[in-house]
Amino acid sequence: MGPKYAGYQCWRDLLFVHWKVDPEVIQQRLPDGLEVETFDGSAWLGVVPFSMERIRPWWSPPLPGISWFLETNLRTYVRHQNGETGVWFFSLDATNFVAVTVAKKIWHLNYRMAPLSMKKVDRHIHYSGNLTANEYHLEIELPTETALKTSVEGTIDHFLLERYRLFAQRRDGRFFTGLVHHEPYQFKVPEIQKLRQQITDQVCPDIANKGPAHLAWSPGVDIAVSKLEFI
Repeated sequence: MGPKYAGYQCWRDLLFVHWKVDPEVIQQRLPDGLEVETFDGSAWLGVVPFSMERIRPWWSPPLPGISWFLETNLRTYVRHQNGETGVWFFSLDATNFVAVTVAKKIWHLNYRMAPLSMKKVDRHIHYSGNLTANEYHLEIELPTETALKTSVEGTIDHFLLERYRLFAQRRDGRFFTGLVHHEPYQFKVPEIQKLRQQITDQVCPDIANKGPAHLAWSPGVDIAVSKLEFI
């Protein structure tokens, strides 16, 4: 009997920034076999920068220079034709060459090398990335008077945050699915101090200068990762 999980990770300082998008705009960018998932009639496009830490396979401890890096995802939410729902990534930018190479080969995800940064000063956190035309600069302030909370099933918070399945596709068109396992996110709603971004242009250029419809920040979760499986 093999190991229960393929590996382990820690996700820290996650910022979830989401815009409402016409479902048809998203659907046109999805591969055959996936249908855009909506909430209150809208599709949602998210930018999620965070710190990836202590990444390791089940048989190894974390390794310096490999197991810590920054990542930013551009994602939406979909339903496979088998009825399962999950996350579809349009892009995943990261600062570690080994991680990008391995993830592209094993996970069949659109990982890209990119210069990213995260700076924390007291309650202020500044996230930035610059990959040709897909740059972004996000600065938030965390409120002191607001306690962390968890989402309630049926709310937009739960729809956007509590996602435990991803989909990926090989070049031959065959889909994979993978599961992550973690406690529900604890989060609070930060205040935006600065927002300038073009990373969403690769999917929907019309929202680059619009404020997000949903915003959340979480200190992070510890992750167990299951093996990818063919659908």
